[in-house]
Amino acid sequence: MIRKYMAYGIGAALVDTEIKVQDAELERMGVEKGLMTLVDADRQAELLSHLGGHLVTATHASGGSAGNSMIATALFGAPTFMSCKVADDEDGNIYLADLEAAGVTHCLTNGRESGVTGKCLVLISPDAERSMNTNLAISETLSVDQLVPGAIAESEYLYVEGYLVTSPTGRAAAVRAREIAEAEGVKTSLSFSDPGMVQFFREGLEEMLGGGVDLVFCNEAEALGWGQCEDLDSAMEALKQVAKQFVITRGADGALTFDGQALAEIPPHKVLAVDSNGAGDMFAGAFLYALSRGEDFATAGRFASLAAGRVVSQYGPRLPAAQYAALREEFFGN
Repeated sequence: MIRKYMAYGIGAALVDTEIKVQDAELERMGVEKGLMTLVDADRQAELLSHLGGHLVTATHASGGSAGNSMIATALFGAPTFMSCKVADDEDGNIYLADLEAAGVTHCLTNGRESGVTGKCLVLISPDAERSMNTNLAISETLSVDQLVPGAIAESEYLYVEGYLVTSPTGRAAAVRAREIAEAEGVKTSLSFSDPGMVQFFREGLEEMLGGGVDLVFCNEAEALGWGQCEDLDSAMEALKQVAKQFVITRGADGALTFDGQALAEIPPHKVLAVDSNGAGDMFAGAFLYALSRGEDFATAGRFASLAAGRVVSQYGPRLPAAQYAALREEFFGN
């Protein structure tokens, strides 16, 4: 059966502001390095007041984990759909314009509510690590109302962003989306998103995983956190209890992919990393694109590693639009 979309994503819609910082500034502001921390608008304003003059190129870029991945998959050449929630404000306009420019179909064609679109303050330290301070705003109220069951049924994969676990309505939407996908024979995938989600919201993630999904995306820290262990072999055994297949990204050490039978080690692409924001999102988006071509997990992992390495070598969570086709042709030849 040929389906209309390669992937149907659901996640928080955010507009990113990226700022270069020193580690000492993170400590002075009380920001936890390398994690996503939920904050209110006042806390975001407080942080910005400390950081005047630090703005870099991605001053206003649409972000959000699932959105970044769906945009990447679409720009590589496989159609995607996105369920999210933005307000009827300027940031909402920015977010929807970015989705539509990438060719991503979305659920927001029937108007938007008044309110404030979610924002993420991304602090980039000299080692390229990103520390995110997120005010979900209207994204916190994302719910089953934003689901489009017909589009889920027309997708090869459902892609659920783990960050939804922090919102009761978002978590319920993720659970319902998985149930619809399962009923329609759509493969299910979930990204753990952040070590903090695994550490502090484990029960909610278990609810979102249900009886297990087809594919989990995570990084090494998230895998170890899920396994509550200190070695990857034990972590992988824990992942096998909730996913038929998985991908573990390992930064400068490459990645591991498991297709249900074979484990493949994916070598890293050596780059000068300046900004890790969006690396995992790019990996997932590129990986799903490669699967849409019928590639095996090892090949998909190598392509995704190349794409993630390219995005961390520049500022911002995504590549300029023209680079997607060039990267695809560089790796696949078409």
